[in-house]
Amino acid sequence: MLQELIIASAAAGGNSASALTQMGFDHLISEMVSKPGEFAVSWVVLITLVVMSALSWYWTIFNAIKNARLKAAADRVISAFWEAPNAQEAIRVMEEQPRSEPFSKIALDAAQAAAHHQRSEAGGLGESLSRSEFVDRALRQAVTRESAKLQSGMVLLATVGATAPFVGLLGTVWGIYGALIRIGATGSASIDAVAGPVGEALIMTAIGLFVAIPAVFAFNFFSKINSATIAKFDAFAHDLHDFFATGSRVR
Repeated sequence: MLQELIIASAAAGGNSASALTQMGFDHLISEMVSKPGEFAVSWVVLITLVVMSALSWYWTIFNAIKNARLKAAADRVISAFWEAPNAQEAIRVMEEQPRSEPFSKIALDAAQAAAHHQRSEAGGLGESLSRSEFVDRALRQAVTRESAKLQSGMVLLATVGATAPFVGLLGTVWGIYGALIRIGATGSASIDAVAGPVGEALIMTAIGLFVAIPAVFAFNFFSKINSATIAKFDAFAHDLHDFFATGSRVR
């Protein structure tokens, strides 16, 4: 009797150890490759999560580089404008800046608005809007345009952070469903019958979280940086308005 219990325990232990090998990521991939029809939903979930992760990391790296360049150039461009000996020289310096540099584009829009208004003072435009109002309108449009450019990829990061866990949850639900189907087919609820599908479910959940968490951190980080940059846009635009509307910078 004792010998039979030992043999049964050893067999159960062997089955458990064998079942645990079915819960790894490599086993999941091998099963998905060998049975693509049966794992169609798993393929869709996995490919969706991989694409979401690739896109979120692309925009994370893109925004990190863009904000680093913007921060490095912002004070230099602003100082170059105010340190110019006259407005013409300041405009020339702004025109030499890269096309992607936002502060110079805001200054150029203000200068163009002031020049256009001066040329049109004798016509209806000069009578309908004052110089201050005309420059203010141009600055508002410029700040809105450059602020919108800062939001590149932010919608995608927010979408990935909000939806990736649910995409992974779909894989979880499908894995549990597969476990129930296997139990019904075999008539057994042993670990051999459910280890693979449950392991798949847990892996899909983990992948969904690994995709979502970096996207959420990136979205919050860049949101804070963008808010500070937009505030700097507004401050620079305010000074530009005073300069082009009155001819001098109000300090």
